[in-house]
Amino acid sequence: MSGNEAMAEGAIQAGCSFYAGYPITPQNEIPAYMSWRMPEAGGVFIQAESELAAINMVYGAAAAGVRAMTSSSSPGMSLKQEGISYIAGAQLPSVIVNVMRGGPGLGNIAPAQSDYFQATKGGGHGDYHCIVLAPATVQESFDMMPAVFDLADKYRIPAIILSDGMLGQMMEPVVVKSQCPNPKSQIKKPWALTGCKGREPNIAKSFFLREGDLEKANIILQKKYKLIGEKEQRYEGLSLADAKIILVAYGTMARLAKSAINKLRKAGKKVGLIRPITLWPFPQEIFKKISKPQVKFLVVEMSYGQMLEDVRLAVDGKAKVEFLGRAGGGIPSEDEIISRIKKLL
Repeated sequence: MSGNEAMAEGAIQAGCSFYAGYPITPQNEIPAYMSWRMPEAGGVFIQAESELAAINMVYGAAAAGVRAMTSSSSPGMSLKQEGISYIAGAQLPSVIVNVMRGGPGLGNIAPAQSDYFQATKGGGHGDYHCIVLAPATVQESFDMMPAVFDLADKYRIPAIILSDGMLGQMMEPVVVKSQCPNPKSQIKKPWALTGCKGREPNIAKSFFLREGDLEKANIILQKKYKLIGEKEQRYEGLSLADAKIILVAYGTMARLAKSAINKLRKAGKKVGLIRPITLWPFPQEIFKKISKPQVKFLVVEMSYGQMLEDVRLAVDGKAKVEFLGRAGGGIPSEDEIISRIKKLL
């Protein structure tokens, strides 16, 4: 399967029953796949008239308690930001897939990782966060979908899968295991708008006009974000025990970083890798644990240094942090990574 198809099927296996989206390259395989697969699985597919319409349809479906999802690519994600802020403010679970492409502006359809700030720092208006996960293989693109829906439901929060044009388009073998959740085991949603016969009515909103109410709502959100930061940091570590140079990369770039590390390890070089799986919450604890003056970090991104800022904050001046990045469709090569590591060593 392609990475895009794997995410779509993974969402269905995770119990997604509502999808609304709008075409944009390089994520078009997701709505194309959903257009026939969702009705087959008993769900609802809607090609919305715009990205704004799609995210607000997801808002409505999420408020009704169903597992709802949309997908887009970088310019389309920018259009969704107001709706995502509303969903966060209303404390509704939903899943948004971003298959990143080159920017800024309309850019091009080549892969990039330059939406990191948008995904991890809020993106829309107000003090809010989305949980952000980044797969690195097509298999992981499939396997990650149940986890992201579960996290969204558990914390009543919008959750983003941050893929890119290369991972979305590449094809790899995928083991597809049925993961359809047992309805009896799903998280209860007493807050959902399901009709109020026999109970007090529920209201899903992010609009608080009475003085002090909005600040109270924000305090509730901040307590939730603090808990997520403590409980949900995820990463993959490779050869960290004796590493003098530690690469930091996520998604597609982590694949190239792993290949470079394997070659350098065979040559006797002490290099390792940290691959953040959760971009928010960022896995700060592992950096705090291993940062020391004799270790250097090399952050590799398809951007001009967005995750770099989070790495520097996590390292907190205890080690040197270097950077290698390209953007606008440019991809740091394995040879470039190896060359930079050799210079640092």
